[in-house]
Amino acid sequence: MPKMKTNSSAKKRFALTGSGKIKRKHAYKRHILTKKEKDRKRGLAKTGLVSASDTPNVKFMLAI
Repeated sequence: MPKMKTNSSAKKRFALTGSGKIKRKHAYKRHILTKKEKDRKRGLAKTGLVSASDTPNVKFMLAI
């Protein structure tokens, strides 16, 4: 049986933490930033965690 391949787009977007959770970046921080509040942009710059319901799909894409 062949080896499982890691999804290339997923490995660029997600990272595994030490405790096994999956880190992600927030959306809506690329362009049209003039109309967004300073506090909102600051929050979007921080990393978030993948929700529990999405974690199995992301782990499958990362071949973990």
